Amino acid sequence: MPVPINNNPISHSSMREKVFNTLLTWIMEGELRPGEKILDKELAENMGVSRTPVREALRRLEDKGLVESSANRWTRVAQVSVKEPEMIYPIIWNLEELAIVQAMEHFMEADFKKMKDANTALGKALEEENPVKAYRADARFHDVYIQRSQNPHLINILQDLKIKSRRVEVTYFEGYAIARQSMDEHSRILDALRTKDLDLVRSLIRSNWQNSLKRLKNIKCRTNFYEPEKLTE
Repeated sequence: MPVPINNNPISHSSMREKVFNTLLTWIMEGELRPGEKILDKELAENMGVSRTPVREALRRLEDKGLVESSANRWTRVAQVSVKEPEMIYPIIWNLEELAIVQAMEHFMEADFKKMKDANTALGKALEEENPVKAYRADARFHDVYIQRSQNPHLINILQDLKIKSRRVEVTYFEGYAIARQSMDEHSRILDALRTKDLDLVRSLIRSNWQNSLKRLKNIKCRTNFYEPEKLTE
């Protein structure tokens, strides 16, 4: 198993969460590929921790459907279907519409600045043709109003769905679901938020996700990029 290089050694404080979040990021951003076998010993050595927090993290990831195992014989990154965006994206845009409804009365001026800064970072990442940075900037933009909903259940559901959608984008489409058009869409969302035009904001959020889905459908899918190791049950 080629273990990603870990440039941020994990301290003992908050070790469990840091191990979990590190593995989650590696899976979500494609450092650990679907079907790839995982060895807790190698991961623990790479992170400079014991195997216990790694095993705990893998169990949590398995609960989220991101890791799968068989009777303590093997553990691997769960497979992902190329068709998932068509199932996931409509759920996301409907839940984000709900989030914006609940967030509307809680917005502060600092939130608008965060969204503007995230959109600027998105533009820079697109110029650099860096899909990872682009995704992170796009996520920061949307996360402002999702967090402002102050609804932890809604926030958690959206976070899990976006992990799944991100995996598909990285696995099959090289991460390029986000295009320059997204910047203009974000700017219109921000303008509508400033004027408190809720109906328009909801429509623009839906359109933003629908356009991302259309872009994915127009990108040549890399269906044969990776053949996972066949593991016996």
